[in-house]
Amino acid sequence: MLFLFDMDDVLCDYDWRTRMAALTARTGHDLSELRRRWWASGLEFAAEAGEPADADEYLAVVSAAIGADIPREEWVRIRAEATTPRPDALDAVRTAAECGQVALLTNNSILIHEHLHEVAPELAELMGREHFHASAYFGARKPDPIVYARAMQHYGASPSETFFTDDRTENVAGAESLGVTGHVYRHAAGLRDAIESFATRLDAA
Repeated sequence: MLFLFDMDDVLCDYDWRTRMAALTARTGHDLSELRRRWWASGLEFAAEAGEPADADEYLAVVSAAIGADIPREEWVRIRAEATTPRPDALDAVRTAAECGQVALLTNNSILIHEHLHEVAPELAELMGREHFHASAYFGARKPDPIVYARAMQHYGASPSETFFTDDRTENVAGAESLGVTGHVYRHAAGLRDAIESFATRLDAA
């Protein structure tokens, strides 16, 4: 069995306001200008799909867009400070780990992919950093079915033996379109129940 988990607002609280406050202070832009240069431009959307595919190139492109030279370690530190693990959700991951392989699949750039173990060290300790994947690593972003197909291929898992959870319904639907068992995250208790139900069904098959 393969269990794929989203990170932000599932296994971790992501406080984007904290991240944006740090970046607005660093760049001197207000939030609307920062968003215009970075998000509204489509730069981050493309990066989450793997373009650029090199972490240094990504940082150079973003730094140019927002008009500030931000070192890699600073970029990672700011992201990590906005990310807080949810203990109850991590307990659900432990339940899944007793049944099969657990892994992370988050929409993020290749730079964050390389530093996910620093962004969420508690998760890395639980899953193993080799099982941390940003969407950019697979060259597509959720909800594109390609990203789930490539993640399953990476682990040699079929859709029928794969479980995926995310807080966004469209991302879950993308996985389900391939035959993956999907779960829209609302709370940790519901996630744990869904994991146990999936594992029981496969064990009985």
